[in-house]
Amino acid sequence: MYAPMKVLHIVKTSVGATWVVHLVRVLRTLGIDVVVALPSATEGLAPRYRECGAEVVAADLDFPAQRPWQLPAVLARCRAVVARVKPDIIHTHHVGTTFVARLALGKESSTPRVFQVAGPLHLEHAVFARLELSLSGPADWWIATCRWTQDRYTQLGVARERVFQTYAGTDVSRFHPVRSGKLRKEIGLDVVTPLVGMVAYMYAPKLYLGQRCGLKGHEDFIAALGLLRRRRAEIHGVVVGGPWGDAAGYERTLRALGKKTCGDAIHFLGHRNDVPEIYPDLDLAVVPSHSENLGGAAEPLLSRVPVVATNVGGLPDIVRDGETGWLVPPRDPAKLAEAIEAAMTQPEEACRRAARGEALVRNILDAERTSREIASFCEAILRSKVAVA
Repeated sequence: MYAPMKVLHIVKTSVGATWVVHLVRVLRTLGIDVVVALPSATEGLAPRYRECGAEVVAADLDFPAQRPWQLPAVLARCRAVVARVKPDIIHTHHVGTTFVARLALGKESSTPRVFQVAGPLHLEHAVFARLELSLSGPADWWIATCRWTQDRYTQLGVARERVFQTYAGTDVSRFHPVRSGKLRKEIGLDVVTPLVGMVAYMYAPKLYLGQRCGLKGHEDFIAALGLLRRRRAEIHGVVVGGPWGDAAGYERTLRALGKKTCGDAIHFLGHRNDVPEIYPDLDLAVVPSHSENLGGAAEPLLSRVPVVATNVGGLPDIVRDGETGWLVPPRDPAKLAEAIEAAMTQPEEACRRAARGEALVRNILDAERTSREIASFCEAILRSKVAVA
């Protein structure tokens, strides 16, 4: 039984960040009072939060990077939400909303703030990492959702005890290893044609971060598939996931690159709502990200699909080279192609690694487990606040 507490979750999107839904669902079953601030109280995931028993507040509290003149209004909006809700803890899930909460309330705010770090990207750039820490104060705490992130905060001078490590939980029951044949039928492939896939949103390169390719490594996947087909022309590839935000032009660029490099052997399916159903149709999942938390590696392993991934961020937490999958350096299509071929030519070994990966991920990513760990962390924060007072 957890001590009574009210937690305000600030989420920058109404349509993404499904891990927050799973967290809120479990927190409510534990008797914790939850309020969720979203850009919309009616669209996207807002109804699901209400079904979980949370109160939903319409408030866009993301940092207005492209419209900085709106920042004073956003900060005032954040202060108004906090004043009305009167939370015991403020829990943010994105860099932008974390910046807003800290700027709005100041370093000396007495309300504990917990930043659940969804990904390591800002920590990989010294300017943004230092900026985030410069806004933190005595009431700020962190939840690292991979070991790399926890280690990085320690390297930056944050006390280890202020950075709790657990994973972003998911509903592991949604995924299963049973092939439906739906995907292969849709793209016109029989059951024996080798099929490798990449499932990820398409994020356009950010010039201010020095990116020339997309964050998820779509270009590397396409190049690796092209190299591989020179030796094994029967292999097909599939890309699942549409553009994120204003990346429609980037999606068109990727489709053209895929056509030029792989011809009709690569299939772009856009955004899908049936990913758990179609995953088992893949012989292999590829996660070629340049920066990542656990990324697209968890879902294929939950579906018992073998995985080749890049050795970045949190991916090695679950894709353990030689044990639960194959790891390769990022931005290296040749090494990626070699690992894909190794996995495809060792089907029994690939299945063994995928089975071990499934067991690992079902344990550490179960939302029931991760949410209880977060609840205990928040309870410990409140106890420490009382002890200090």
